[in-house]
Amino acid sequence: MHHAVMFEKDLVAATSRTFILSILTEGDSYGYEIIQHVAALTHDELIWTDGMLYPVLHRLEDSGCVRSYWQPSSTGRKRKYYALTDTGRAELEERKRQWHLTNDALSVLWRNP
Repeated sequence: MHHAVMFEKDLVAATSRTFILSILTEGDSYGYEIIQHVAALTHDELIWTDGMLYPVLHRLEDSGCVRSYWQPSSTGRKRKYYALTDTGRAELEERKRQWHLTNDALSVLWRNP
C-alpha cells in the first residue's frame, strides 16, 4: 500500500514557484493540469490542492512571471491557462542557480556520515 509522505509546509512553499515556472517551460498549462504534473513528477508524494496552487499562480501573475488567458476546453467550458513570460524565464534561471548551489552543498554534507 502506497502512502504519501507529508511534506513540510515550508518545503512546499519554497518549491512551489520553481515547480510552476519549470512546468510552464514545457508549454502553457491550466491549474488542474499543473497539479497533476507535480503529482506525476513526485510519484504522488507531493499532492497540491487548488487552495495552495492558485494563490501562487496569482502572485506569479502579479509579479509579471506568468500571464493568463481563457481558452475553451474539449468540453466547451473555458479554462484559464498560464504562460511563462520573459520575466518568469529570468526568475527561473536565478532559482535554478540557487537550487543547484543548495543541492550541491547538501550532497557534500550528506555524503559524509
